[in-house]
Amino acid sequence: MQQIINFIIRNKNFLLSLLLFSISMVFTIQTHSYHKSKFINSANFLTGGVYNSINNFTAYLNLKSQNQVLAEENSRLKMLLFNSENKKDSIYLDTVSYGGTYKFTLANVIRNTYSGANNVLLLNRGKNDGLKQDLGVISSKGIVGIVDGTSKRYATVISVLNTVNKISAQLKKTNHFGTLYWDAKSPYYIQLIDIPKIAPIVKGDTIITSGRSSIFPKGIPIGVINDFKLDAAENYYEINIKLFNDMTNLEHVYTIENIDADEIDRLLNAKANE
Repeated sequence: MQQIINFIIRNKNFLLSLLLFSISMVFTIQTHSYHKSKFINSANFLTGGVYNSINNFTAYLNLKSQNQVLAEENSRLKMLLFNSENKKDSIYLDTVSYGGTYKFTLANVIRNTYSGANNVLLLNRGKNDGLKQDLGVISSKGIVGIVDGTSKRYATVISVLNTVNKISAQLKKTNHFGTLYWDAKSPYYIQLIDIPKIAPIVKGDTIITSGRSSIFPKGIPIGVINDFKLDAAENYYEINIKLFNDMTNLEHVYTIENIDADEIDRLLNAKANE
């Protein structure tokens, strides 16, 4: 305390001048509108710059949580999209209001293999989140695979880059459909067979899911035709498809549950056993 008093005594002339200068500035700003407006603008510029810097910094820190929010919102939008585009009657729209035919759940890929013949992904969602076997898995760009096994908190997914995976797909511009499989050569390409040679196919045509199973709804993007040829019997095309998804770089994915899957499967199994 004594040091503060000594400092004031030593610099009393300077401090008195500074005080008088400050008082004169206050009176000048208050009594002259021009000076007042300039002062306010300068103050706003300084404080605005500080707040902007703070906001940019906090926004950077919150990128992960914001990405999570956006991904969850994307999940809700996908649910609305696939639950409204197939049917437009009043019964279907009423069903949509109570959850619709398809339920989407956001998940993160915490492990992903793509260099072997039978690749598998691991998700950070499991039975506790409603996941079960045979749910479709997609990203914002297209199909990823099918849920194979679940624990309470995790799920394994058979990737589309797996030689045992067989998925029904079709040409987007027609209803000609076939079966997807992977030849285990490149993580960027997948193959489509059983498309009849009468189908009008062109390089660059889009391939989508056919909706002929209860796993994937119709219309989910898969990729585009890169090249094609007829099989040995020259009855069907063998098509090489460039995937929309980069299967080597996956983070956010969505599982798809068809609420009516059990009913559909029971009906199909009963028909097959007749």
